[in-house]
Amino acid sequence: MSLLGWVIFVVALLFSVMLHETGHFVAAKRFGMKVTQYFVGFGTTLWSVTRGETEYGIKVLPFGGFVKIVGMTSMDEVDPADEPRSFRRHPAWQRLIVLFAGSFMHFVLALVLLFLVAGVIGLQYSSQATGQLGVGSCVPISKQAYLNNSCAGSSTPAPAQVAGMKPGDKIVSFDGKTVTSWTGLGDVIKATPAGQRVPFVVKRDRQTLTLHVTLAKVPGVSGSYLGIEEASFTKRYNPIRAVTYAGSTFGQVLTGSVQVIGQLPSAIPHLFAKNRASTSAGQVTSVVGAGEITGDVVSASVGWQVKVDYVLLIMASLNIFVGAFNLLPLLPLDGGHIAVVIYEAIRSRWARLRRRPDPGLVDMSKLVPVSMGVFAILVVFGVVLILADLVNPVKMIT
Repeated sequence: MSLLGWVIFVVALLFSVMLHETGHFVAAKRFGMKVTQYFVGFGTTLWSVTRGETEYGIKVLPFGGFVKIVGMTSMDEVDPADEPRSFRRHPAWQRLIVLFAGSFMHFVLALVLLFLVAGVIGLQYSSQATGQLGVGSCVPISKQAYLNNSCAGSSTPAPAQVAGMKPGDKIVSFDGKTVTSWTGLGDVIKATPAGQRVPFVVKRDRQTLTLHVTLAKVPGVSGSYLGIEEASFTKRYNPIRAVTYAGSTFGQVLTGSVQVIGQLPSAIPHLFAKNRASTSAGQVTSVVGAGEITGDVVSASVGWQVKVDYVLLIMASLNIFVGAFNLLPLLPLDGGHIAVVIYEAIRSRWARLRRRPDPGLVDMSKLVPVSMGVFAILVVFGVVLILADLVNPVKMIT
C-alpha cells in the first residue's frame, strides 16, 4: 500500500508538471508566439513527435518539464523570419500572462482538488459528544499498535465489547460521573485504575442500560483503556459551500506557504534535529518526503474516504506551495522573469516620459551569474532536504 501511495504521488506530480507547462504553452500559442518544444522531463529524449511547428515528448529524467518559446530573452538567437513571433517582441502584458500561466495552473488544480474534497468525497468530522460511539475489538499489545488502531498480535477483547456495549451507544455516565463530551469521557476513563470493575450507563435507542466493565492497560500508554472510538461522519457540501470551502482553504494554505517560504533559511539548521517536527523544519519537505507522507496515508488503517481526502489535500497543498514558490522574483524561476519584464516596462515608460529612446530589453547575459548562483543554491538545498527526509523524516499520519 505504501508503494501504491508512491505511485499515486509520482503520477500526480507528473500531471502537475504537465499542467504547469500546458499553462505556458496555451498562453503563448494564444498570443501567437512560436513554441517549438513541449517536454516532460530533462536529459535524453525517450520519445517525441512533431505536430505542426511544435515537438512534443518525454525525456529520461522526470524531474520537471519545459516549454521552449522562441526568443525568451535578449540572448536567444532567433531566425529573422520568426522574430515577429518571438516572446520578446510581444507586449509586456502578454509576456506577463505567459509567465504567470504556469503558477496559475497550479492554483486552478489546487482549487479543483479542494472542491472535490468538500463537494464529492466529503469532509471527515468527529463528534465531540458521547453518542454514536464505536466499539473496539481488542486491547492493543503496544503503544504503536494503539496509535495505529491495530489488533495485530492481540487476543484480548476490548473491555467495552466484553461489557456488552454496542456501536451507536451513548455513554451518559461513567463510574457515577456524568459525561457530556468525548474529552470529558476520556479524562474519566484515564483517571480510573486499570483492573477495577466500574459501572457505566448508556442509552441505546430509547433504553437506558447499566453495564459493568473492567478496564484494561495498554503498555506504554498512560491511563486505562476502555476500547471505544470517537464518533465520526462524512459530510458533503453543496456546490456553493464546496466553492466557499475551496476558496477559504486555498487562502489559508497560500498564506501558510508564504510563511513557510519565509522560514526556509531558519529551517535549515533544524532539518536533522530530533525534534524536527516541532520546528520550522517540520513544515518543509522535499518530493521524497511528500511521497513518503502519501505512502503513509495510503497504508494507514483508516477508511478510504479519509485516505482520498488526505491525498487530495496533500496534492492541493503541494501545488499551492509550488505555484507560490515559482513566483519568487529570482531567476531562473518564472517570478524572476516576471520581475525582468516589469522592470523593462517601467524603464521603457520612464524613457518615453523623458522623451528618450526606448532602452529595449534587459541584457540577460549580465544576469546569468545571478541565475546560475540561485540555481546552484536551490539544487544544494533540494539535495539537503531530500537527505533530511531520508534520515530524519516527518511523519504526518500513523
